[in-house]
Amino acid sequence: MIMQNTQEVPLNLQAWRLPLGMVAVALGVAAAVMYLFWDGLTYMWGTWMITPEYSHGVLIPFVSAFLIWQNKDQIERLPMTGSWGGLVLVTLGGLMLIIGQLATVYTIVQYAFIVTVVGLVLALSGSQAFRLFAIPLVFLSFMVPPPYFVLHNLSTKLQLLSSEFGVWFMRLLDISVFVEGNVIDLGGYKLQVAEACDGLRYLFPMMTLGFLFAYFYKGAMWKRLFVFASSFFITIFMNSFRIGTIGVMVEHWGIGMAEGFLHEFQGWAVFMFSAVLLIVEIVLLNRIGHEAGTWRQLFGIEFPAPTPKGYSVRDRTMPRQFLGAAALLLLFMTISFALPRPVENAPRRAAFLAFPMEIGKWSGRSQTMEGVYQNALKLDDYLLVDYNDGIGPPVNLYIAYYSSQRKGEAVHSPRSCLPGGGWQFRGFDQRTLQEVKINGEPLRVNRTLIELGNQRQLVYYWFQQRGRVITNEFAVKWYLFWDALTRHRTDGALVRLIVALPPASNESEADRRLTDLAGRIAPTLTQFVPN
Repeated sequence: MIMQNTQEVPLNLQAWRLPLGMVAVALGVAAAVMYLFWDGLTYMWGTWMITPEYSHGVLIPFVSAFLIWQNKDQIERLPMTGSWGGLVLVTLGGLMLIIGQLATVYTIVQYAFIVTVVGLVLALSGSQAFRLFAIPLVFLSFMVPPPYFVLHNLSTKLQLLSSEFGVWFMRLLDISVFVEGNVIDLGGYKLQVAEACDGLRYLFPMMTLGFLFAYFYKGAMWKRLFVFASSFFITIFMNSFRIGTIGVMVEHWGIGMAEGFLHEFQGWAVFMFSAVLLIVEIVLLNRIGHEAGTWRQLFGIEFPAPTPKGYSVRDRTMPRQFLGAAALLLLFMTISFALPRPVENAPRRAAFLAFPMEIGKWSGRSQTMEGVYQNALKLDDYLLVDYNDGIGPPVNLYIAYYSSQRKGEAVHSPRSCLPGGGWQFRGFDQRTLQEVKINGEPLRVNRTLIELGNQRQLVYYWFQQRGRVITNEFAVKWYLFWDALTRHRTDGALVRLIVALPPASNESEADRRLTDLAGRIAPTLTQFVPN
């Protein structure tokens, strides 16, 4: 379509509006986008509803729409010239969608949705007007939960950090406390991992709020970046303070201070006080450099001004770039319909109930994992056995099996789990066990020595994933994606062997015993963890 002639009215006295036909086309494109990304969006909605860390996600689209509406008076004065760069982004979003659908990795589909929306807006508005849409559209990314392994690794490290600072605060107030990882022993009461990390569920909402505060604050750019970055550290500090406060109250008023309604209220208070600290921080930053303008001008939620009288109001015309982007959407919709929906190929396997307890000279005694850990790990099947050979301490064999790792349930690396129990790594390397064969290849394992007080243990572990033996955690994630895409399989297991090292014991003897047991279970392992 050809742009209308607007030369009779100066550009600075013109306002643009969307005609009904253009609104209808835009609504049709929006409906197509929602339909195309429906699986990923509904899964994201489910995450918002059941995961406290992302319960704020339902508000983000509305806040983003408000931020765009705030610029309504500026947007209506700029022509929408379209941009071919938008088609590039729509193409990228479509390719991400196809990959995400084939691999059934919802995180990819969700980010593909964001990229596609940004591309459509850019194709419609053009580079000049797009600057008014950019930040509100970037804000949409806060509604997408990151991959589970990123969240788990981050959460584990932050839990340890919060526990350490919380214990430091208790000791500062002369309270006797002992800590092992995320287990804080107050004598008559133990603050468990779940309680110590409860406040961290506010990290992502707090960072979202920090982004909004930085957006509304009109100070220097470095100050705005500082406000956003500080939301992360404020949350960690306040959660540590909360843990310390629980310890103080338990010490003086009993364990009821760490349970029930009061415990939940403390978590809510952490978030509210963290928000107050962000505002105080902005007030203090505003005193540095003497920013020009009133407080309302520097930090205010302004509403768009009405169209001034005397302006010439004209209908916009549809940029051909946006029509091209809409055509690309139809193409990807056709491809999406044509692609077969992958079905998880979970192979048949023997349950660990049938795993042999007598293997050569080794005699096993099965154990049961506590329910709280089973719920956290979301295992499909597991094996936990102490094997004795009559020579030294028992060797603990732990195998965690998942029939599907598509939707977040995935193997947990000992490198992130063991520190939560207070264990410290003293050396870490890989070792090839030439005498132990799995699928005809020598077994390669991660080997580490861990310590907790006077206790020492030697650990071997590896990831057995769809015929591969893997020692690198990031390689596990890559092959998980690749096999989901090419083989429609995401099953796999973690295999871990641990033996205690008594004082003055020889590590070489422990290595020999772990290698011997690994060699004896290797021939039968593929019955329970299929290739």
